[in-house]
Amino acid sequence: MSSLGKIIVLLPFLFFCVFARVSSLNPVEEGKSINFQAGFGGITIGIGGSGSENPDDESDPDHDKKPVNGDEKDKDGNKFGSGGEQRIRFPFPQFGNHGEPRKEAKESGYNTGAATNDGPKPDFETNFLGSWKVDNPNAGVSAMHIQLLPNNKAVWYDTVNLGKSNILADPPACRGLVGGRQGEKGPDCTAHAIEYDVETAQVKTLKLEYDTWCSSGGMSPNGALVSTGGNQEGFRALRILNPCKNCQFQENPEALSANRWYATQILLENGSFVLVGGRAAHNYEIIPPEKLDFPIQQFGLPLLDESQDEKENNLYPFVNLLPDGNIFVFSNYKSIILNPYTGETLRNLPDLPGGSRSYPASGMSALLPINLNVENPENVDVEVIVCGGNARDAFKFSEFPPRKFFTAFKDCGRLILTKEGAQWEKEDMPSPRVMGDMLLLPTGDVLITNGAQAGTSGWDAAETPNLTPVLYSPNKNNGERFKELTPTDIPRMYHSTSAVLPDGQILIAGSNTNDYYKFNKADNPEMIYPTEVIVQKFSPPYLAPELQQYKPNILEVFSDKELKYGGEFNVRIRLNAQIDQSDIKVTMYSPPFTTHGYSMNQRLLILGLKQVTHRIVTAVAPPSGKLAPPGYYLLFVVHRGVPSRGMWVHIE
Repeated sequence: MSSLGKIIVLLPFLFFCVFARVSSLNPVEEGKSINFQAGFGGITIGIGGSGSENPDDESDPDHDKKPVNGDEKDKDGNKFGSGGEQRIRFPFPQFGNHGEPRKEAKESGYNTGAATNDGPKPDFETNFLGSWKVDNPNAGVSAMHIQLLPNNKAVWYDTVNLGKSNILADPPACRGLVGGRQGEKGPDCTAHAIEYDVETAQVKTLKLEYDTWCSSGGMSPNGALVSTGGNQEGFRALRILNPCKNCQFQENPEALSANRWYATQILLENGSFVLVGGRAAHNYEIIPPEKLDFPIQQFGLPLLDESQDEKENNLYPFVNLLPDGNIFVFSNYKSIILNPYTGETLRNLPDLPGGSRSYPASGMSALLPINLNVENPENVDVEVIVCGGNARDAFKFSEFPPRKFFTAFKDCGRLILTKEGAQWEKEDMPSPRVMGDMLLLPTGDVLITNGAQAGTSGWDAAETPNLTPVLYSPNKNNGERFKELTPTDIPRMYHSTSAVLPDGQILIAGSNTNDYYKFNKADNPEMIYPTEVIVQKFSPPYLAPELQQYKPNILEVFSDKELKYGGEFNVRIRLNAQIDQSDIKVTMYSPPFTTHGYSMNQRLLILGLKQVTHRIVTAVAPPSGKLAPPGYYLLFVVHRGVPSRGMWVHIE
């Protein structure tokens, strides 16, 4: 008799023997069930289990130990009934082709949960190129500067000295009218700053006293917006806005040591801010967080003098904190490694050839994601990318009529900042871009959006809007990293902004190339591009409808939100799949302050993993403030390229 025949004959006998044994030890109660599960590897008998548990009850602290949708799975992915049933498995002998269907299922994308030694599994694929929607047809204020806060409110503002905005202050507040449409009279009772609820699109107006035009800012370790500099009476101003229901800006017009107009602001490892540059300010200063008065700490910065052209090109320098506590400073086409506490230039880096990348030539830059899921996370390489910009004399020709608009650059340069002797690696974007925004996505990819294809920053100093976002995948090979996405139909030119939201969408706002708010050519025949108060949201490819079945859900109430440097912490999730560490990465994102094409203080960390199941992920917090300055971050669990909704966490 064949092996299969013997099994068929013996199965009834085996069942009754087992049933008698189990019943004698633990009698089957009334209402309990006897369940059979057959798989390619054998037959499993489950005895007991009422199926009365609710696996989706987030109020149960042991929710992560319960079955998914009332089912558990064994190591081969076979499901069992719920409710504490007893399970006995009878494996089939390995003969014939019973192993083949399992192999085919794995190759077709079925995840058996087995650990792999081949590194991360590939991302789930989609042909979805993103989609656009209008989130608010009139937010009232054009977003020149933007910062997302931990209360899920985005704060943005423009300037108080260029006429009226498109929304009245509420509660009423008026000031003397400065600038604006010729012949316009009366006090200015409009608001120039708002708090925007990114979930509901509701707008709350905020009051500003001192001009914020072309200022800098960032989020403090306690989650407050700290705004610095601006124009005229705002040159040396400092403003603090706490993320509370009825809070307004607190302001000191004389807090800073120099005029910080077009300066850059980032956090240091101790929670202080460093302010770098500004028009005619070839220096930097360190300020404490959330204080309106403090002693001056200013240092000279020769790089800003050395990199100044006839038309500047050294404003809004690109600045990043490095893993050793020093900072990277890039201005125009030159860059250095600087000790922020002494002012000493530690290393001169190679020039980036091609032209100018800083304002007003206005390229883009970001620190690429930092992978801490390695053996020694305190000793990791860090790489910067710089893209776009224009010729060093481009603004000379675009600033005033008759204007000439040079085609923007389409090249990018990447440089490993932690490796002495490293050289720039060059590659090309699909299209030229100036004044674009560059955001790090929860997945570790980079999104490039907004801007123009010719000209520079400045009023009416650019043409040919670049309407097509680009996805950049830094871990792919050179020549394969860029992918064009679905274009928008709204030009986002000078003074436009963007922000990554907790749900993974991208908020797009702003654009004003005019010296006051202009909305139509009938009233403003000289207008080329209107002042934009429409707010959009862009859904990147990872939000494709067919990928949402793979999306992890973080159970925030049972997850750790207060992190300690180097400490392990748990994130409770719900995911209907068997997974291991090759399926998951945990990313931690610092929401930046974005203005004029540069996102200050932006960084994405890929955290170390200790344990991964479909119910709980144990990760390791960054080892120090040099890699993650203290404060609030958005934490994402990413399942093969599909991110969860972000959860706010705080580290110190």
